[in-house]
Amino acid sequence: MELLNVDGVDQVSEFLEKYLEAGRIAAKLKDEAKRIVKVDTPLLEICERLEESTFKLGGEPAFPVNIGVDDVTAHYTSPPEDGGKIPEGSIVKVDLGIHIQGYIADTAVTITFNPNLEDLAASTEEALGAALEAIKPGARVSQIGAVIEKTINRFGYKPIRNLMGHRIERYSLHTGKSIPNVSGIEAGTVLEGEVYAVEPFATLQDAAGLVRDSPQRYIFRYVKERRLKSKDARAILEHVRNSYRTLPFASRWLAARFPRDVVERSFKEMIESRCIHSYNVLVEASGKPVAQAEHTVIVERDGCRVIT
Repeated sequence: MELLNVDGVDQVSEFLEKYLEAGRIAAKLKDEAKRIVKVDTPLLEICERLEESTFKLGGEPAFPVNIGVDDVTAHYTSPPEDGGKIPEGSIVKVDLGIHIQGYIADTAVTITFNPNLEDLAASTEEALGAALEAIKPGARVSQIGAVIEKTINRFGYKPIRNLMGHRIERYSLHTGKSIPNVSGIEAGTVLEGEVYAVEPFATLQDAAGLVRDSPQRYIFRYVKERRLKSKDARAILEHVRNSYRTLPFASRWLAARFPRDVVERSFKEMIESRCIHSYNVLVEASGKPVAQAEHTVIVERDGCRVIT
């Protein structure tokens, strides 16, 4: 296996072992998520338990635990003092990212508390399995998207058109090349040694099949150093840069180190100065429920290796 941007057998071995360890931790956390996500469980408790387990297992969060309830599709993590709980009759997506020294494994699972939505979740698992069989060096990403779309349609559901799987590099979750969930909208091919998070999303047939931004923003990412007026903002930005580098982080992660009012005031200045990027919570545009499945894979000579 020739891994891109890595020179020498020793470096290849180190690269691979760190990805595999991150993947092993991600798989354990996914199993834990299935055990602890129950009706009436506080969302904040789920986020904190899974993030705490990440450290206990020897990894670090590559991004805050994402919990998507019903039409909430991506980028929701509990803010400080989140009062939300898992509702009865809901469909819940838990998206997990783990890294070992910047080598990232990204995975997700859908948990249903509504029997009428179990097939929706199953459609994404089937689509993920079909996509993994299609991934090999030289495969066009549009072909992989077509496989995902066809599988979800066969179940009677609709893929989310404007969410995609993504290539991963060290300390970078999204590195330009994407794997769509529908046919014909992306160019390019996958190459041996590349790492991808493959993540089909599906919704009901009468849904819009698109996500839109909500006004909520609880996840952020360091962008670059800029001149800031506030001493507090400068201190928080330095902490963010040193602690999380270019990986996403949650505003609640700073609560133990800085007063909440200071964090809120400083975030406003840092966002306006474009020192940090904020992620809007994404929701299905017509308010319909969404399911998700995800694995991280390394492209090998004859196919791909699932690490999560």
